Amino acid sequence: MPCTYSMTVRLDITALRQRGHRLYPALLHALTAIVNRHPEFRTDLGPDGEPGVYSEMHPCYTVFHPEDETFSNLWTAYDPDLDRFCAAYEQDLHLYGQRRGFTGKPGCPPNSFTVSMIPWATFEGFNLNLQDSYRYLLPIFTLGKYREENGRTWLPLAMQVHHAVCDGYHACRFAEELQAWIGP
Repeated sequence: MPCTYSMTVRLDITALRQRGHRLYPALLHALTAIVNRHPEFRTDLGPDGEPGVYSEMHPCYTVFHPEDETFSNLWTAYDPDLDRFCAAYEQDLHLYGQRRGFTGKPGCPPNSFTVSMIPWATFEGFNLNLQDSYRYLLPIFTLGKYREENGRTWLPLAMQVHHAVCDGYHACRFAEELQAWIGP
């Protein structure tokens, strides 16, 4: 019996694109801001196997290396201020973005969650099959390619969550709060 489930939503990112921030770091900030509002997205198993709730989470995200078609993970410490977070993201990208291997930036804290972006395809559904999904309680977010439709810009977001800590209600509330953060 699977204990994780995925939900995919379409986000209207028109207002976010009009504000002039780079899309990926602004979305990383938005996701982290909403994750940090709710304990069900900050719950994880400790070394002793007991569940606990982190006081704050940080995004761990992928960067693509087009030269060899590989990815590396970077992370940026969360800052509630969007401009400061985006500046820290740019600094991390500059310092570690060209490093190859699974870990581009070392020292990823345990209180981080995963974000990936697949800017080459839009999708209606997306699911990851994790080897140790029974023990992985943190959310995983996958963003897709945005597209223009009737004067609006839409971007798919897949959320994969563990059913032991997050129900459909929580996932829907997350999507609504994220859309409100992004703008109408």
